[in-house]
Amino acid sequence: MDLPVSATVPNEGPLPAYRHLTDRGLLQADPAQLRAAEVLQDLWRRTRGYDPQPEDPEPGGFFARFMRRKPVAPEESPAGTPMGLYLVGEVGRGKSMLMDLFFACAEVARKQRIHFHEFMQHHVHARIHAWKRKHGDTADPIPPLADSIAAEAALLCFDEFQVHDIADAMILGRLFQALFARGTVVVATSNTVPDDLFKGKPGRDAFLPFIALIKRRLEVLVLDGGRDYRRQRVIEMPSWHMPADGRAEAALDAAFRELTGQDHGSPMRLALLGRAIEVPQAAEGVARFDFDTLCGKPLGPADYLLVATHFHTLVLDGVPRLGAENFDKARRFITLVDALYEHRVKLIASAAAAPDKLYERGENAAMFERTASRLHEMQSRDWRAQPHLP
Repeated sequence: MDLPVSATVPNEGPLPAYRHLTDRGLLQADPAQLRAAEVLQDLWRRTRGYDPQPEDPEPGGFFARFMRRKPVAPEESPAGTPMGLYLVGEVGRGKSMLMDLFFACAEVARKQRIHFHEFMQHHVHARIHAWKRKHGDTADPIPPLADSIAAEAALLCFDEFQVHDIADAMILGRLFQALFARGTVVVATSNTVPDDLFKGKPGRDAFLPFIALIKRRLEVLVLDGGRDYRRQRVIEMPSWHMPADGRAEAALDAAFRELTGQDHGSPMRLALLGRAIEVPQAAEGVARFDFDTLCGKPLGPADYLLVATHFHTLVLDGVPRLGAENFDKARRFITLVDALYEHRVKLIASAAAAPDKLYERGENAAMFERTASRLHEMQSRDWRAQPHLP
């Protein structure tokens, strides 16, 4: 649900904006959300006009050109106190909606809202790679990287903060320490409490100082209990659209927007045993693929298991009629459906026909009957009411 701050409502912060939405019936009042809005309101108040000026080692250099006006003095916090918020809770609790309200209200000239995975891929790894190509492997890229990020944004809002990659884990501690030293304020949403980040992964001991840093510099607030609003929405929406035409595509667009609050997700890479699965669009635990991208490539059970455990909902475009002529795709689709079914992933798809009409003829049609039965069951309200099993 897109929840912009109305231009007709004075900007008095995220808490009045949240109350305005609940008063109008656009949101259902929720005590945990209200508490989070109160914490965000305090952060909004403390960051009004916040504009820390980066140090420029060269007079008249890049930072001097970038920051021409003097910073507005913020309400300074004592050293070591929180410089932002880490908002954690289960899927569907409204974390991203609350962060977006704060971001829309934030009176910070340089601010950025970005999916955390996209930030790491395009703002961190790509810049480090470019730096090393120019300066060699012996030069330390973290200070200049932090300089450039801090110059672009005094407020960074990260959606879906999660760490799965050892390369990310090794960078984050020093990078965030440098960003905090430059006055960057961070607000992040996550499904994982800090103490469970990168849990059970090789090299986690080296990651523990970053966890300690997050807990020391960001206030950690848990949105516990309450109603899973996203699960309720996915229960109520149609999930199988046919035929796979323009109208069905528009319905899938609407479903993705309803579940994520975004028109389009961000590309994402899921690492698996030295290779990666490219996800064309991902946001808020929802992935979107077209059929050929997911079932037309040589993927196997482990790949589909990775998708099923990482996303609570899959939006799938263009399931064709299946048969002997495209049996490799049919076999992969069967494997995909099995993984989705076992992990209670909600499937919203456009298709050429109803599940029991997709594969009607040929020697392998009988083996598809179980898949068709599962696809029918996955459309039921009772099945979709079950929680995702990551």
